[in-house]
Amino acid sequence: MARELNPTDLDAEEIARSREAEQAKHVRRIEVSDFKWLMGQVQGRRFVWRLLEKAGVFRSTFRKDSEMEFLEGMRNMGLMLIADVHEVCPEKYHVMVKEQQRNDD
Repeated sequence: MARELNPTDLDAEEIARSREAEQAKHVRRIEVSDFKWLMGQVQGRRFVWRLLEKAGVFRSTFRKDSEMEFLEGMRNMGLMLIADVHEVCPEKYHVMVKEQQRNDD
């Protein structure tokens, strides 16, 4: 059962914030480890490339109707994926692009 914090107990609030921050760091470390593993595999890079293509990061989303908002949302997710690649393992982006170019030939 979760304990309610006393809003006047500043020390307890700080401890709770610190615990939440540590938990978030732990979760991020796991995400980074998983992502490095994924991008370290040929199959993983192919999978990420397919997601980027489906997200539409390599094409315009301009439309004259309401579909544009949906496409921009998908593209935004793809851009966040590219940002993760560049943050976590930037050297793998170029590997992924070269592999894809070979597959297209």
